[in-house]
Amino acid sequence: MSPTTIAYGYLTIAIICEVVGTTFLVKSEQFTRLGPTLMMGALYAISFYLLAQTLKTIPLGIAYALWGGLGIVLTSLAGVVLFKQNLDTAAVVGIAMIVGGVVVMNLLSNSVVH
Repeated sequence: MSPTTIAYGYLTIAIICEVVGTTFLVKSEQFTRLGPTLMMGALYAISFYLLAQTLKTIPLGIAYALWGGLGIVLTSLAGVVLFKQNLDTAAVVGIAMIVGGVVVMNLLSNSVVH
């Protein structure tokens, strides 16, 4: 398996851990519940570790744009699905712009490792 494939695999898992960790952040109720707080911390630690491993192959700007952008999109979806939060038109447009930026970077930028 190529180093780039492995790096994108690490990045994918890092994003998932960050999103799931953020859902535990809500469940921690401002750090008053020990179990969710510990899960959140562990998932964030795993996410940052895997993001750091990703940086061995993928440039920082690209890796962080994917991690942050997809994290925002997936966390917003988790808020809608799991916590019954609503997104207004401005939020949806903003999220669409983030997705557009990530797509443009990945399809058109010479900085991206393919």
